[in-house]
Parts: sequence; C-alpha cells; structure tokens
Amino acid sequence: MGEFKVHRVRFFDYMPTAIRAMAFNAHTERLALGRMDGSVEIFNFADHYFQEKVIPGKDSRSIEALCWVGGRLFSAGLNGEITEYDLENLRPKYSLEAYGGPIWTITSNSQGAHLAIGCEDGTVKLFEVLEESIQFERNLDRQKGRIISLSWHPSGTQIAAGMMDMIRVFDAVSMLTTVLLVDRGFGGSKSRETVVWSVVFLSDCTIISGDSAGKVQVWDGHTGTLVKTHLVTKWDVLALSVSKDESSVVVGTSEGTVIQFQFIAPTLQQQQDKEWVRTRTFKNHTHDVRALAEIETAIVSGGMDTQLVVRPLLEKFDERSHASALRKIQFPHRNLVFCAKKAGLLLFQFPGQLELWRLGESDGHGKPGDSLPLKRKPEKLLHLKRKGEDHICCSALSSCGGWLAYSTMSSVRLYRLQTDNNDISITKVPKLPKILRSAHQLCFSSDSSKLFAASSQSSVLVIALSQSECKYVHTLKPKSGSRQPIHLMTNSVDGKWLATANSDCEIHVYNVQKLKLHCIVPVYGSCPSAMGIHPTTNNLTMVHADQQIFEYSIVEKQYTDWSRKLQKQGLHNLWLDRDTPVTHVTFNPKNPEQILLHDMHMFCIIDQSLPLPDQKTQFYNQMTLRSLSEQERPSHLHAFKICKTFQDLLSVSLLDDQSLVMVERPLLAITSQLPAPVRQKKFAT
Repeated sequence: MGEFKVHRVRFFDYMPTAIRAMAFNAHTERLALGRMDGSVEIFNFADHYFQEKVIPGKDSRSIEALCWVGGRLFSAGLNGEITEYDLENLRPKYSLEAYGGPIWTITSNSQGAHLAIGCEDGTVKLFEVLEESIQFERNLDRQKGRIISLSWHPSGTQIAAGMMDMIRVFDAVSMLTTVLLVDRGFGGSKSRETVVWSVVFLSDCTIISGDSAGKVQVWDGHTGTLVKTHLVTKWDVLALSVSKDESSVVVGTSEGTVIQFQFIAPTLQQQQDKEWVRTRTFKNHTHDVRALAEIETAIVSGGMDTQLVVRPLLEKFDERSHASALRKIQFPHRNLVFCAKKAGLLLFQFPGQLELWRLGESDGHGKPGDSLPLKRKPEKLLHLKRKGEDHICCSALSSCGGWLAYSTMSSVRLYRLQTDNNDISITKVPKLPKILRSAHQLCFSSDSSKLFAASSQSSVLVIALSQSECKYVHTLKPKSGSRQPIHLMTNSVDGKWLATANSDCEIHVYNVQKLKLHCIVPVYGSCPSAMGIHPTTNNLTMVHADQQIFEYSIVEKQYTDWSRKLQKQGLHNLWLDRDTPVTHVTFNPKNPEQILLHDMHMFCIIDQSLPLPDQKTQFYNQMTLRSLSEQERPSHLHAFKICKTFQDLLSVSLLDDQSLVMVERPLLAITSQLPAPVRQKKFAT
C-alpha cells in the first residue's frame, strides 16, 4: 500500500444538530430534513440517499415543520413565519409573518392548493398557494390553547387539529367543529395536560393520534368516538406517519423507538374484521424520534441523536440486497475540512465560525504502525467568528496558507493571512467586487492567484488576487442552461483547468487561461460525490453517489483507457455495496499511478498499474498479503488497496511532505455530547 507518515487529527469538534422535521416528496423522491439550527438538507432517495443540497441556517430561523407542495418546499417555525425556499439558489425565497404567534405545524391538502398552519394563539390559518407566493385566505374557528398538530382529510374539506387534551375536527366548508376529548395519563400523570403531538386523518375518516401520555389512539371521525387505545410507551409519542396506501402507520417515541401499526385482520378466520394492530418495533435511535416518514420501501426517522436512519421494510423486497440494508447517515456528504498542503494548515468549518490549526510535528522514525512522539503539538492559530445572523455555507483555504475565504447567504469575506513563526496576522480584504455577493462553493487556484466562486445558475466567478487588490475577471457559464447549484469544484495544479459539478449531474470543464468552456463530460445518471484533477496527466477522476468511478482525459475530451477497462469489467460487489459516498479524491505526485480517496469508513489507494479485481478476488486483501511470501504476493495483488484502520473519517489529505492528514470524528465523541436520553436500556430489561 505504501508507507506514509500519518497525522491522526481528532481536534475537529464537528457536532451535527438534532433533526426537528422531515417531509418526503414521493414524486421527485426527495427528502427534506430540517435541523435545530435552522438548516435544511435535501436527500435524493432515488440516487443512493445522496445529500445533494444544503440550505444553511440562520440564528433567528427555527424549523418546527416542513411541507412539500409539488416541487416547492415550505417551512414554519416558532419565530411565527412561513418560509418558502429557493432550491436553485439554496436560500429562503421569502418569509411571511402569520400573525398568530409561534407556528407549531404546517401541512398542505392533497390537491396542493392550500396550506394550513397551527398557531400558538389557537388559530388554524389557511393560505392559498399561488404560482410565485402564498396568500392568507382565512382563519378557522379560534380555539383556547395552541394548535400543536394538523392533518388534512384526503378530500381537502376537513382538518384534524391536535391540541391540549383534545382533537378538534374543522369542516373547511361548513365551518362546523367536532371535539374529541383525549384521556389524560394514568396515576400521577393524570394531573398533567395531555399534548396531542401528532395526528393523521385517513380517507375512511379514521383519525389516529399520538400524545404525551404515551398513547396511540384510533378514532372514528364520523361519530367522534374512540375506537381503540394502544399504550406504547411511558413517555411521549412524538411523531406519526402514514403509508401512501394507508395500510400502515409508524410511531416515533421519546425513548428512541419506532413502532409500526398495520391495518390487518387479527386472525386468519376474521379476514373481514380488519383493525389497527401493533406489528413491529425498531430500536435504531438513542434519543427522541422527532420526525418520521414512511415511504414505499422503508421507514425514515430522525431526532435528537442527529442521525438519519433509513430502515427498509423487508417484505417489500424479493431478496436480500444492497437496497434492503439498514442505512444510518451521520456525516454530511460534503467537505467541512480544508487543507493548505504546502503550509501544513487545516481549516475547520462550523456554522458560526472557522478554526485554523497548524499540524503537529514528530521527530522520530519508527516501524509501520508505531505512534511517534510529538516535538510540537497541534496549535489553534485562529478562531474567526462570522458576521451577521446567516450561517457559513462554504469556505476555502489556499494551498500556501496565505488566503482564507468564506461565504454566507448574504456576503463573501476574504482575508489575507501571514504567519511568522508562532505569530499569525489576519487582514480583511476591504473592497470585494460587487458581483461577488454570495457563493455555493469557493476554491483557490493552486498558485493562489485566483479565487473561484460558484454563483447562481451553475456559473463561476473568477476573481484575480494580488497583495494590493482583488479584481473581478470573468464569469464562466455553462451552455446547458442548468439552474441547479454547483456542489463540487476542483482545479488543476498547473492552473489551466477548472471542473465543476452541479445537482443536474453535469460536469463542466473550463479553460481558465482562455476563460471559456472547454468541454462537458458525458452526463451520468448519478450525482458526482467527489472529483479531482491529476497533477501530471490532467485527467479528471470522478466518483459518483452510486460508487461508480470514471477517469476522463480533459485534453483528449474522452474517457481514458483505464476508465473504459474498469467500466467493462465492472467494480467489485463489495465496493458497490458500501453505504457511504466517497467525499474526497486526491493524488500522490510522487507516484502518478496512485489515486487516493475515502468515505466515512475507509481510506483507499487505487493503483492503476495493478490489475483490477474481479468478483472472485478477495477484495479486502491487505492482511492476507502480509502473511504471504514475496514470491506469492504478486499473484494476489490488485488495484484497490483499502485501509480500515481509521474510522469515522471527515477528511483525508496528502501534504507536500508526503504525510497523510486523517481527520477523524469518532461517533462516540458526538454521542457523548448529546443530552441524556429519557430512558436508557439496561442489560436484560
């Protein structure tokens, strides 16, 4: 595999925030996820659950609920505003004050013509969905006490509202209301109000509710009578979600369990008498399950423990496969760590600040696997807080360590860094070109003479940098006319080429010297998750969300022979079955045959001089090779050399001194910072 000196970095205190809400769009197969910090993430479930877009949060924005209307996404929160998002420019399109105090819930009718929101002041407000905005229509009968949860009847004429100790059913046509009284808990909890956290309204007028007394209750909406009560937990039932065919309901509780109820006959003899029966319990979370979505083949859940869990329903699959495996998405599918390869500096991106660190140094030499003593410890050089309320959406550090830039939704800031032994000075570049308002991605050229900023409609702004000034040069625009945001950007070491990738799966290569589009890589159906340009051959290596690898010759405008051979033979099944995307590609200048890449669980070196592994080959063969003699090894060698020594990887970089920087974030370090769960399972209980 080759010997490298490795910096194991564990001082990046990356901490994701809790999942607060989610909404699934069955037509586009996109899941929208809202977090406690006000950020929104869009996952493409048709493309291996890839996180294709992130809309950064804002200090004053809270997300209590999310809702799709066609391809449009709305949120509501405790700041009392309804927000529609611009999914092309990754920002709020507009926010509308509802004038009802904090908003607890938002939902749309099945026709997509109206939104209903539940407010703190006891009103259910209806908004008409217009082509470019929404417009307030009317209030339904005002109630005493806040409206916690809402669900439309599929016909769009009735709305069920969960409140304190009751459910109210509003008829949007006749304006009449029906009251369903919810029992309080048992014993000491009888004195406490019961909060109806979630309701679902089914086609046959059945209402299902989940409340703070741990009950799931089934109601007859025609008569307003309670049909059945299921006591599922001593704690709260926080979320409900119903399947498209209304044959299954899933329940999320505050002790981290997800429970499935199915509308089935209790016995084989009573096929006509169907009822809601508790069938399965899943325990994949440690804390509150705050958000749920039951999609066609899986249950998707998230909550306080920050991870998104996709639990496949095995009866929906004919045989065990990659698609039927449990998935946990813990890390973002994008880079939050940037490395100055020449200077040995690391930049860590947080929503509210940036941290610049200098790597440590060792003075020893040892055998493979030895931990070397440090003669200089890693040192935090800079803690840079962002200005304003908007969270940082992207940042960049030049390879020489002399420039630093970051962008929020409202502005881009550029800084000049000067390091002198242990001292560092930072100077803000005062006058940036007016065209440089915000960016989806930033990157510096390898000689630090240019800054590339991904702007709207897949275009890239080229900014020339010098000691004295910062000047706008040109806008590189794709001919495809795509309006989707750029999520990947990389440039060549010789400064000639720049490659960008957007959410339409398009990869454009620009000639930076001539300032024009050079070529478009043939569009592949899966989104690129990582790419890099080789320092000597200028070949572009791309890895996609479905784990496929392509190598494209920029000069010849065609796939390389190695890439064609790889596609013809096919990748090993164990490579394709991995469940986290490759998020970084780099190269070893000392060995041009080597491509270095990583995902969350493994680090891999692809050696193009060695034969490709076929399906019969032992894929993870590094330990086996060590046990073989020198004569036997060549027959067992293949191109994919995989190391699983380092786990929970956020970033891997190769410095100019041939040392590897592995930025690890052990999941135990994240869970140890979470608040205590309401109930901890003890052995044999």
